[in-house]
Amino acid sequence: MSAVWRASRGAVRRRRLQTFVIGLVVLCSTVTVLLALAVLDAASAPFDRAFAEQRGAHAVASFDAAKVSDEQLARTAGRPGVAAAAGPFGQAVLQVPDSWLGRPSGPLTVVGRAATAGPVDRIRLLTGRWATAPGELVVDWGIQGTPDLDMLGTELKSPGAPTLTVVGFATSMSKSAGGWVSPEQMAALHPASTQMLYRFPDSRTGTERGLRAALDTATAGLPDGALTGTQSYLTLKQAFSAQADAYLPFMTFFGVLGLLVSVLIVGNVVSGAVVSGYRHIGVLKALGFTPNQVVAVYLTMVSVPAVAGCVLGTALGNVLAQPILGLAFGGIEIGTASIGVSPWLSAGCLLGMPALVVLAALIPALRAHRLPAAQAISAGSAPRTGRGLRVQRWLGGTRLPRPVSLGLGQPFARPGRTLLTMAAIVLGVTTVTLTTGLTSTMVAYAGGAQGDGADRVRVEMADPGAGGAAPELDDRGIEARLRALPGTDRITVRALTKARLTGSGTATPFLDFYWGDTRPLADRIVQGHWPGGPREIAAGPGFLKQNGLAVGDRTTLDLNGRQLPVTVVGKVIDGDARSMEAGRRTMAELAPDTPVVGYTVRLAPGTDTRSYLKAVRAIDPALRASPLTASAAPVVAVITFSTVFTVLLTVVAALGVFNTVLLNTQERRRDLGMLKSIGMTPRQTVLMTVTSVAGPGAAGGLLGIPLGIVAHRLVVDNVGIIAFPESMKNVWHAPQLTGLALAGVTIAVLGALVPARSAARLTIARVLHNE
Repeated sequence: MSAVWRASRGAVRRRRLQTFVIGLVVLCSTVTVLLALAVLDAASAPFDRAFAEQRGAHAVASFDAAKVSDEQLARTAGRPGVAAAAGPFGQAVLQVPDSWLGRPSGPLTVVGRAATAGPVDRIRLLTGRWATAPGELVVDWGIQGTPDLDMLGTELKSPGAPTLTVVGFATSMSKSAGGWVSPEQMAALHPASTQMLYRFPDSRTGTERGLRAALDTATAGLPDGALTGTQSYLTLKQAFSAQADAYLPFMTFFGVLGLLVSVLIVGNVVSGAVVSGYRHIGVLKALGFTPNQVVAVYLTMVSVPAVAGCVLGTALGNVLAQPILGLAFGGIEIGTASIGVSPWLSAGCLLGMPALVVLAALIPALRAHRLPAAQAISAGSAPRTGRGLRVQRWLGGTRLPRPVSLGLGQPFARPGRTLLTMAAIVLGVTTVTLTTGLTSTMVAYAGGAQGDGADRVRVEMADPGAGGAAPELDDRGIEARLRALPGTDRITVRALTKARLTGSGTATPFLDFYWGDTRPLADRIVQGHWPGGPREIAAGPGFLKQNGLAVGDRTTLDLNGRQLPVTVVGKVIDGDARSMEAGRRTMAELAPDTPVVGYTVRLAPGTDTRSYLKAVRAIDPALRASPLTASAAPVVAVITFSTVFTVLLTVVAALGVFNTVLLNTQERRRDLGMLKSIGMTPRQTVLMTVTSVAGPGAAGGLLGIPLGIVAHRLVVDNVGIIAFPESMKNVWHAPQLTGLALAGVTIAVLGALVPARSAARLTIARVLHNE
């Protein structure tokens, strides 16, 4: 082993460039693989980790307090199949006034709990303290950011209920309530229902049917009609992934591409390093090394830089993963968990990448293991006689310049190495094509969100509950004064409430009512039409998917006991997965007293925005006006993410080309010396070397473009929260495709340029000094 280690160490020092290339390729590949695995893992793991840490409820069940006693409900915790249970808790529904804590009016479900901890649904306190005395309330803050400390002490005055003071803000992964009070306070609210929280074995929580069967078993024997409502954790998980759905398709595709390119390049580089060392293998055998020792030498030689590159790549991948994953998953509630690279993924890369390197080196090393010393020495000097000669002779008979014909024939001398390199180029061009298409689509999407380009102003009401002034004018008076302001072109009025979908297990969604100038809203409809008529609603793809609805379906809205059958008449290009949209005629039937929460004013051309904002504030001290700008967060996220992966994959593919040219140059040193001795100039040497990879690069480009176009269509058709119209999908044009066709050649040339210049600087004496 001492001799093996000395020979391996000597090979590492002697082949510094090759050692550096192996380490660099493994480093870049490790970064790409780690990011690819991290983004695939991040789509579902944060919810699962947070749900497990906070012991989330698989089922939140509400019971009629008049039909079942607390003792009967407590006994359900010991029923077969119940892993854990919490409750019974008293549950009441309070009516929230408009703009309380910046929220629209609507029902607020309040539960009486003595503490945040428990066997099920461990509530996370964000700010303040827990409600322990009568008159105190803790509010579920959700994912609205960090609650303002000034909001502590806000009073809730609900009709028919005592005044409650907010003493804390919390969040629950189970979404079991909108607020919590002490059990003593709940008794004073005279709750009509009771809540139980259940956890079931993992084997019964994978499907809605399994959850329903488990809940039926737990509640068997209770009086008929006692169970009045349930909420499944699978619905919460689907809502959690609604934002991730926008990123998951292209993250998955980039992740798979990253894995494929990295494996191909590592295999190509490492196996090529062993093949190019056949001459050295023969020399070692001639010196007395056994076949097993020779294999050990080469495995050690490639493992040293591979381990170093893997360690550095894992560290760099962890650093890059945090901002990338934070950009993709920002704003998603994950409780106490954090989005990042799992230690298991880092450990997998630290073990898996060196194992891949050893496997790639083992295959050609075992072949060299069987070769006699003399045959190994001759095999390492150049490609075997006759390989690719037919193609090279045919090219030599054409009118092509001699350096070009010689370069075009070189790939056929090592067809296996050429195919691996070309496969990496194909995937690199596919990535560039996909990124180009995604960027064009997202830019068109951002342009559509900005509308016709006219300046717009958002006018909203101040929140009296948060210390804002109460409006002096009513809704109609404010609208009239806004229309009378100089510079006002058109106004869109928005009212907001919450209305439950009967038969749906999802949380109570928001319902936006719009009237006035609704043409910008109608332009956002990608299927159907704007809901201007009575009993019509529209929603984004996330909401429709979450509730199992489609354009043309009918459902029923329930607002404080008032029910209204409605028809889904339109799909919006995007939208919150928790909201619906409707017109004024639907509002007149369902909620005629819904207060206005804001106005969107389209300014006339030439209007000074700052002057207009001052004029709006002068109308009423309760009005808040601000310029309306479209959010660029989704566009920035997609472009940034795809650009990072494109750069990584392009670099890895170019390194593969670099390694291929480097190995070919080393193997053909004798041929290069002979060509130079008969008059080949350094410039012709560079041309021949670059041409040797330009052909595979061009072929890779032509194959990668259609693959990238197909990948683009698959990605944009499967974004969960955006329904792109055809005009935003058809982004391919002749000049763009022409440029993409050169991407493969560009990657190949970039990878070949450095070793080509090195080959051009070789002197005849240096190459042929052993001849």
